[in-house]
Amino acid sequence: MPKMKTHSGAKKRFRVTGSGKLMHQRARHVHKFQERTSSAARRLVNDKPVAEADVRRVKRMLGL
Repeated sequence: MPKMKTHSGAKKRFRVTGSGKLMHQRARHVHKFQERTSSAARRLVNDKPVAEADVRRVKRMLGL
């Protein structure tokens, strides 16, 4: 059986915490910050846990 490869897109978008939770970055947190208020930009800083419905799929893509 060949080795399972990690999904290249998923490894760029998700990370695993020390306790095993899957986190992702909030939408609109990449560029064009001059168009957002500073409070809106700060709100986007914190990573968010992946939805329970998607955890199984994301873990499979990451090879966990």
